[in-house]
Amino acid sequence: MKKLFVVNLVLIGLILGFVLSVTLFSCSTRVEPAAGVSAQDREATTGRADLQSLQRSFREISAAALPSVVRIDVEEVRRQNVPEGNDAPWFDFFFGEPDSQAPDGGSREFRTQGLGSGVIVRRDGTMYYVLTNDHVIGNADQITITLDSGDEYPADVVGEDTRKDLALVSFESRQEIPVAVLGDSDQLRVGDWVLAIGSPYGFQSTVTAGIVSALGRRGGPAGNISDFIQTDAAINRGNSGGALVNLDGEVVGINTWITSQTGGSVGLGFSIPINNVVRSIDDFIETGAVRYGWLGVSIRSVPEEVVDSLDLPDRRGALVHHVFIDSPAESGGLLPGDFVRVINGVRVDDSDALVLEVGELPVDEIATFELIRYGREMTVEVRIGERESESAIANLNTRLWPGFSVFPLTPELRQDGGLEDTVQGVVVSTVENRTPGAAAGFRVGDVITAVDGKDVASLVDFYQHLNDAGRDVEISVLRDGTNEVLRLQP
Repeated sequence: MKKLFVVNLVLIGLILGFVLSVTLFSCSTRVEPAAGVSAQDREATTGRADLQSLQRSFREISAAALPSVVRIDVEEVRRQNVPEGNDAPWFDFFFGEPDSQAPDGGSREFRTQGLGSGVIVRRDGTMYYVLTNDHVIGNADQITITLDSGDEYPADVVGEDTRKDLALVSFESRQEIPVAVLGDSDQLRVGDWVLAIGSPYGFQSTVTAGIVSALGRRGGPAGNISDFIQTDAAINRGNSGGALVNLDGEVVGINTWITSQTGGSVGLGFSIPINNVVRSIDDFIETGAVRYGWLGVSIRSVPEEVVDSLDLPDRRGALVHHVFIDSPAESGGLLPGDFVRVINGVRVDDSDALVLEVGELPVDEIATFELIRYGREMTVEVRIGERESESAIANLNTRLWPGFSVFPLTPELRQDGGLEDTVQGVVVSTVENRTPGAAAGFRVGDVITAVDGKDVASLVDFYQHLNDAGRDVEISVLRDGTNEVLRLQP
C-alpha cells in the first residue's frame, strides 16, 4: 500500500510538471497573424471598429436627447385692411385666406403660421418648461408643443428676452417626459463633435452631426449680445431653438441663426452657448423676464490710432466714452476715458465682451473692474444695478456725460481740416442727441484745444482735464478756423 502511494505521488508530480511547461511555452510564444492578412487590412479593420464606435455613440446620444427636444408650432392672428374692388385677390395671395370676411375697404382677420424647435429644460410637478428663441415665439396667439413621440400640448409664454433672443414656454403633462441634461459650454473646444437636433422645415426630430468650427463668434442678429458657437452641423429654418449636443449627450447650445444666401445650410450655423442662458431660465420662471446687470456707461472698442494717444499697452479692452450721471458707474468711481480690461477676473477683449459680462453680473452685488486710467493701472469696485428697458435707457440721454466722443488729431485729419502742424488737440468724432454735449453746441469735427484753460495734446490730456474740472467746464474749440469757448454743464 505504501509503495502504491509513492507511485501515485510521482505520477501526479509528472503531470503537474508537464502542464506547467506547456503553459510557460504558450506564454512565451508570440502568436503570428493569420497568413495573407496585410498590415493595410489590419488598419482598415481597426478603422472600421473606430467608425462603428462613433456610430454607436451617435445612436446613443440621439436616443437620449431626442425625447427632450420638441417641435414648436406658432400661430399669430392679425388684422389687415382690405383693398377695395378687384385688387383683393392679390391681397389674399400674400396674406393667406381670411378667417372672417369684411366688405371692401374694411379689415379682415388673418392667421399666419411659424415653426421652430425647443428644449425641455425644467420640470416642476406636472409643469414642463421649454427653452427656445424669442424670434420663434414672436407675437404668437397660439403655441403648440409636439414631442418626439408625437404627443401634442398647448403651451403658454413664460417670458421673452430680445437681447439674447430667448424665450421660455410652458405646458402641462402628467406623463413622465425626459428633461435635457445641460452641459458646460465653457469646456467646448474647436474640433469637438456636436449634434444639432430640431425640426428643420417641420421635419420633426432631425439629427445632424458636425464639429465646433469656432467659439466666441459675434455679429449675429441685430441687438443680440451673445458670443456664439459656430458649427458645420447642418442647421436650417425650423432648427431655431433646438439643441446643440456634445458627445456626452449634454445640451451645450441653443441653435439660433445661420449665414446663408440661399436660406439653407451652407455649414455656417450658430448657437447660443448654454452657459449664457442658464441664469435666464431661472429669471424667466421667477419674474417672467431676464434681469440684466447695469453699469451705466457708453463704451466702444478702440482702433489702433487711439492706443498711443491713451497710453495703452494694446487694444484689448473697452473704452468708457460716457458715464450716466447718478449711475452705478459714477457712484463706483468710473470716469470717461477709463479703459476696462478685466471684470471679476475675466478678461475683456472688446466692447461686446464687456456688454455680455456686465449683463451677466448679479444685480446689487459688487464687481471689481481692472482698468487703465491716464496710462496707469488701477482697480475700481462698482455695485451693479438692474438694467431698465431700452426705451427707459434712451430717455436717460440727458444724463449722459459728457455726451460727445473724441479722437486723436491724426495727420490725415489734420490734412483734411487744413490745420497747421502747430495746432494741437483732439477731434470731436460723435455728438449724442439730447446730451450735455449737444446742449453745449459741440459739433463733429470741432478740434478741442484746451479744457478749463489747460492745453490738450492727447486723449489722456483731454480726459484728465475733463474729469478734474467737474461738472461745469469751459472747453476751447477750433471750428472753421475760428476759436470758440463752449460751456459744458449737466
